[in-house]
Amino acid sequence: MLPSREEILRSAIFKTSRSGGKGGQNVNKVSSKVELVFNVETFAYFTDEEKALLKEKLQNRLDSEGLLHIVSQEDRSQLLNKEKTIAKLLDLLKRALVVQKKRKPTKIPKGVIENRLKNKAATAEKKKNRKMFDF
Repeated sequence: MLPSREEILRSAIFKTSRSGGKGGQNVNKVSSKVELVFNVETFAYFTDEEKALLKEKLQNRLDSEGLLHIVSQEDRSQLLNKEKTIAKLLDLLKRALVVQKKRKPTKIPKGVIENRLKNKAATAEKKKNRKMFDF
């Protein structure tokens, strides 16, 4: 179960700074880059199993302190960038909490094996008939 947007906003820390990219002179005076910092360990919404699963799946994205950093600087508006970081976080959490089903090993059906062998024999016979015979 995913936390609501409000619960994430209560526990997330937002940092802003000046970003590069499009915006002309506006880039030099407005802090439109937004970085969302989220601590998986201290977030009370998840159970211990979910926290362990998140740590395992997001281990490449966590820093040495166990914090998840998400940055957005595509838009010229700080508000839009903030919304994008929240959406990215929700998507990351949703994908990380999905548990894959165990694969059930199955046997190849006998009919499939028989058809493959028949086709193989027919191809071999076709190629055998192409050879020239010496009389």
